[in-house]
Amino acid sequence: MSSLDSFISYLSFEKNYSIHTLKAYQSDLDEFTSFCRQAFEISAIDDVSYALIRSWIVSLVDSSISNRSINRKVASLKAYYRFLQRIEKITTNPLAKHKALKTSKKIEVPFSELEMQNVLHQIVFKDDFEGCRDKLMIELLYTTGIRRAELMNLKLTAVDLNRNTILVLGKRNKERIVPLLPSTKKLFLAYFDKRKELIDVFDESFVFLTKAGVKIYETLVYRVINKYLSEVSSKVKKSPHILRHTFATHLLNKGADLNSVKELLGHSSLASTQVYTHNSIAELKKVHSASHPRNKK
Repeated sequence: MSSLDSFISYLSFEKNYSIHTLKAYQSDLDEFTSFCRQAFEISAIDDVSYALIRSWIVSLVDSSISNRSINRKVASLKAYYRFLQRIEKITTNPLAKHKALKTSKKIEVPFSELEMQNVLHQIVFKDDFEGCRDKLMIELLYTTGIRRAELMNLKLTAVDLNRNTILVLGKRNKERIVPLLPSTKKLFLAYFDKRKELIDVFDESFVFLTKAGVKIYETLVYRVINKYLSEVSSKVKKSPHILRHTFATHLLNKGADLNSVKELLGHSSLASTQVYTHNSIAELKKVHSASHPRNKK
């Protein structure tokens, strides 16, 4: 097995990365390998200089690729060299002192409370297996903030409706317990009743299945979210990640402690959670402007 194959296996089994993430890493590393072969006639990328890597970065900039995309590609390469250090194939990471290219801050707009109320209470979901499943998926993403991959990989044994909790397996195989709201528990019970009616079930251990009885896949989750949220929202981006963003923003807007939101989201550091605070600050500005006597006419 090549070093690159070993690295992808490491990300899959030890880091528990999603298929989508694994494909991104593979693509970035294949792209760099191709560049080394064509530009320098080098087929092995395990031991290259920073000067060579910088030439690749310059070529990406010249190709009008965004700085954000370039930083992601370089991050993939940096992670690969960290892995090679870990297995002692190299002693120094050529990207150890590399500084990321400057990027503009990307602000993602969450759904409003009204939009979420409308999608869960105004839309009529079909009273069949798929209707119950789709509504539970939206409810669970919004009320727990779990990632799309965490939803897809949720096991039946991880759902405890007696204690109203789910055990979520996140990035780097890190487990966390997330509480369920009564409304979510009710949808779980309805879905499980419909699930029992499936004729064939192949992926028995997983909570969310297709009508064919197999585990749900990434595009299905995205399609469900986009379909129903499009009925109540005109926002351009409608994805599972925006529901995670919405979960965090709504909690912070209601006064939730940043550390508590961090734990619920499964973040390893507060810095990751703080990206959601810009919306709660906007909410505070509204309250401040409406309430302070100096702003009264």
